[in-house]
Amino acid sequence: MTTNTHYDVIIIGTGAGGGTLAYHLAPSGKKILILERGKFLPREKENWSALEVYQLERYHTQEHWYDVNDKPFRPGMNYWVGGNTKVYGAALLRLRERDFEEVKHQDGISPAWPLKYPDFEPYYTQAEQLYDVHGQDGLDPTEPPRSIPYPHPPVNHEPRMQELVNSLKREAGLSPFHLPLGLKLNEVDKTLGNCIRCNTCDGFPCLTQGKADAEVNCIQNIRYQPNITLLTDAKVTRLHTSPSGREVTRVETEVNGETQFFTGDIVVVACGAINSAALLLHSANDQHPQGLANSSDQVGRNLMKHICTAMVQLNTKLNLSVYQKTIAISDFYWGEPDFPYPMGLVQNTGNVLADMLPAEVPSLLAPLLRLRPEAELRTIADHTVGWWLQTEDLPHPQNRVRVKGDKVYLEYQINNREASDRLTQRWVNVLKQVDRAEHCIPFSLYPRNLMPLQSVGHQCGTCRFGEDPATSVLDLNCRTHDIDNLYVVDSSFFPSSAAVNPTLTIIANSLRVGDHLLARL
Repeated sequence: MTTNTHYDVIIIGTGAGGGTLAYHLAPSGKKILILERGKFLPREKENWSALEVYQLERYHTQEHWYDVNDKPFRPGMNYWVGGNTKVYGAALLRLRERDFEEVKHQDGISPAWPLKYPDFEPYYTQAEQLYDVHGQDGLDPTEPPRSIPYPHPPVNHEPRMQELVNSLKREAGLSPFHLPLGLKLNEVDKTLGNCIRCNTCDGFPCLTQGKADAEVNCIQNIRYQPNITLLTDAKVTRLHTSPSGREVTRVETEVNGETQFFTGDIVVVACGAINSAALLLHSANDQHPQGLANSSDQVGRNLMKHICTAMVQLNTKLNLSVYQKTIAISDFYWGEPDFPYPMGLVQNTGNVLADMLPAEVPSLLAPLLRLRPEAELRTIADHTVGWWLQTEDLPHPQNRVRVKGDKVYLEYQINNREASDRLTQRWVNVLKQVDRAEHCIPFSLYPRNLMPLQSVGHQCGTCRFGEDPATSVLDLNCRTHDIDNLYVVDSSFFPSSAAVNPTLTIIANSLRVGDHLLARL
């Protein structure tokens, strides 16, 4: 069925890219259709259950993707209004100024971006304001220049975290800083903010709507405007083009199990780097036999997702922190004296809870913990601090998204592994210094896990932007080179992954592209 209503803009996806863009365009009065394959994530007690969230994966998709050996796996994807921001850790950092330039790594080259940091800086500022970012400038040794301070003060360190900050400075000579966080938090008057600093934030949905996500900060503010139509449970399966192949004419969508076609002057794909590439590839036709916008054969290629390691610092020191995700360390971002290559960023994870341990614990501890009673698990959890290490993975054309029929395949081999291993070992040595200084009983363990293929929270690449249609999918405004009215506004456009969380850059770019679309409209 083809609907009679024609739209000025159709936006596919409501995450950091699509949700932000819809919010930015809404005041224009233009008729906007937003299509979201998921529903609204239910607000329920299970939002805060580590058993439900981590062990049973209550909010992850049930679908399966496939690896290079045709082995199925369940990806850590969240199909809800707000996308993956519904369960993200709300760490919102700017790329470093040098990340936009060509950077030499031990394993190869991280390519320069066609636009530079000054092109994004005004939009980073807008993004931080829109997503309630708390931070403090002047502490991060690698931070890029800012036109104005953070819109909100930094999230305070709880006592145990402050002890670690002091020890990291004193014992290791490092420069820990407040992790920039998107929270609806007022620590002076807690009645003025939805965030209650609970211990179920990172990786959890927020029951109080205290996390600044794309649903709460963007979609909820515009969904009842007369020019906005939001359809949930609406999965876009194919984009159809005109006989010339130069414009998208119909958006084929399954709405509550029924196939419908929608038309619009401009179509924006914002499904996340993997699903956006898959949609373009699924939409191959006679004019675009390799997939839409794929004359360069670059759609789906250069998939990146960071090399991420979760580490547990387990020792005799009791950690009573309720909200511990407040520390970041960038001292090794560009390397160290005997390794002049980038290594990456270190930050806290959320609290390590007892019910998370059987599902998330690094393999070194797994045999010890799987059969332990709940009381013992709680005791172990109370003596842990969680750390998250992320290293840049380099774009490689063979790291890619493919489609075969209805199946999505990820072909991905880790590169730049030595830089990641060095960061991991360097951080273990730092924690040993801290623990030796802090504890009378010299007991400590630092088990860690390298995140597997199904961990795709930092996915990017697959439709890189650039000025040359032979080597890029999108132009500088994120419009496809091949199709005049088709845009991609999510992490697909990244030429490189850098080593900071990608979400703030997705939001900033969405605002930037939004300005272009407002002028075009």
